[in-house]
Parts: sequence; structure tokens; C-alpha cells
Amino acid sequence: MDFKKWGFLGVICSATLLIFVEGFEYTNVSHISYLESYEVSAVAKPLMVPLTLIHGADSKGAVCLDGTLPAYHWDRGFGSGANSWLIQLEGGGWCNNVRTCVYRKKTRRGSSNYMEKTLAFTGILSNKPEENPDFFNWNRIKLRYCDGASFASEGQDKANELFFRGQRIWSVAMEEFMRKGMRNADRALLSGCSAGGLASILHCDEFHELFTGHTKVKCLRFRMQMLNSIKGFSRSKPNGLFLNSCFAHCQSERQDTWFADDSPVLQNKPVAIAVGDWYFDRSGIKYIDCAYPCDNTCHNLIFR
Repeated sequence: MDFKKWGFLGVICSATLLIFVEGFEYTNVSHISYLESYEVSAVAKPLMVPLTLIHGADSKGAVCLDGTLPAYHWDRGFGSGANSWLIQLEGGGWCNNVRTCVYRKKTRRGSSNYMEKTLAFTGILSNKPEENPDFFNWNRIKLRYCDGASFASEGQDKANELFFRGQRIWSVAMEEFMRKGMRNADRALLSGCSAGGLASILHCDEFHELFTGHTKVKCLRFRMQMLNSIKGFSRSKPNGLFLNSCFAHCQSERQDTWFADDSPVLQNKPVAIAVGDWYFDRSGIKYIDCAYPCDNTCHNLIFR
């Protein structure tokens, strides 16, 4: 990844490093399920977006862990955002051995058979300007995560009937979105949370290469394992940093942490405004918080 070549914003929650990274090796599924109980914040009548399968993907070997078709949710852009596209890569940890991958293929993280038929679009995916001021009217897509390895896997375990085809899922999904109109985009933003944040790093160059020079393209990641990399990353002028110390997960998709009256802030800016300022080049964003638990604007997870 050439961080100097492309504009990139990193948004992390550093206080969660130990639990969310070291914990995955042993309690991947249970940790994810527990964390996700916090991820859908209370929003009055959120937009519910139906699931779309990518038909024909299996002919290219682009399938979930169990061999089912990959899928996404898409709310079409309108008005000034009709030719702008936001791709949100779903997170959800990794499966890291045969046992956890076999378990995973019987869940929505490994099979489209178990995915929700409709999904609430909140936070960066919301269609309401008061909840998502800069991206509410864009084409907003959530690409579902079902390969167990950040859309980067390539292989197969025939004995256990496991398909590791994340790279192919990425490719056919981008082909699908380009056919749907993304090829004509004036603006494009690749984003992701957790394992999806890692995927946005891995695929940022490929995402840029989809477009011609007239499209404004940037990548956004919400990821915990970033502190050791920011020194070099921050030297590049197009890159941005919004590093808060909140004990939280996936702040882009939760309405209360993305943009609300009491959202976490750095230098008086919530995440949504900082991301918008960075994407539209309204100002440079290189904000780093004090150490946890100093930030009293945080919405910290409370484990009981």
C-alpha cells in the first residue's frame, strides 16, 4: 500500500487493542457477537435495506465459506449524491483454524443463507442529513463479509468443504457495482470497520485503479492496529488521522458515535464531520486523543 499516493483516513479506538486483537485467537465468535450487541444504536425508524445476492458469482468461484453466493445491501444515491459512491466493507474478525471456519460457515459470517434479509443503515450509511451530513444522499453499499479473512483469502479445503474466496468476492462485487453505475462516479469512498477496515487497506490501490482520473477517490479505515504505523502515515499531506481513545467498536456504523448530539469529539469535531472535512479537503485532519480513559465525550463499552 502506497500511503503517499492515495488519500487515506485512519480512525481507531486505541483502548480496545488488547481485547479485540489478542482475544480473537481464542474467543473470536463470542467476542464478535458480544460486541455487535452494541453496534446497532437506537435510531428512530432507520432505513431498512434489502439483501442482494451477486448472481453468477459462483461461476467465477466467488463464494462464501460454505459455497453460497456473496451479497450486499445498496441504497441508491439521489440529488447531488447520485454519482457519488460509498462502499462499506463489513467487519467481523477472522476465522483462523479449521474449527472456527467450520463453525463460521453456519453463521452470517460464512454463508449468505444466514444473512439478514434487510439491514438497518445507520451512521455513515444513514440516508438522513441530520445523521450523516456529508454522505446521506450518496449511493451507499454495505458489502457483506463471508470469507473469514478480510476479503483477501484464496484457497479451498475440500475435506472440510470450506471455500476461501475473499479476493474473488471483492473482484466480482466491484464488477457488479461498476455495472450498476459506479464506473461513472464523480466521487468514491472505500470504508470499512474492524476486519473490514483491514480490507479497505488491502484493497485501496485496487479500488483506485477502477476509476479514471476524473473521479475523486479516497479510502477510510476504522481499525485498532494502527498506532505503530502512524508515524510514517501521518507525514503524507493527503492522509488524515482521527485517533480517539474511546473503548468502542465500529464507530462509523453506530449513530451515537458517528454523528449525534453527544457523539465523541476531538477538537470539537465528531467523527462524521472530521471524515467529511478530510474527504472534501475542507481542512487537514490529524487529531490524536489523550490516553484512555481521559476523553469524557466517549461512549465506552461497559462489560457487566
